[in-house]
Amino acid sequence: MTWKERERAFYIGAPLAVVPALSFLPAVMFLLVVPRIAHAQLIAFVLLPVLGVAGGLGLWKLALGAVQRPFGILNALSFAAIFVILVIAGYTGLFLALITVKF
Repeated sequence: MTWKERERAFYIGAPLAVVPALSFLPAVMFLLVVPRIAHAQLIAFVLLPVLGVAGGLGLWKLALGAVQRPFGILNALSFAAIFVILVIAGYTGLFLALITVKF
């Protein structure tokens, strides 16, 4: 993988992974747990798989950029973005578990 390909993988993969991860919890809360709009379940049925596919594609691109040799700044940035995704996934899981216990 050349430097340009790794750079492109990072620049495309990071937003594709972080944005769906950040928007998953509000989407679940406002569309499934406490629906506030009409046809919320239909919107969630369409939106949540799209978020999952986009997040998976972004993680795939970040993982490809994180393990390529020679190691450099793009590897560190890709690894840092993956770490941010893990933190987001952790608090999302904790929050959804607490909501489940509450209901």
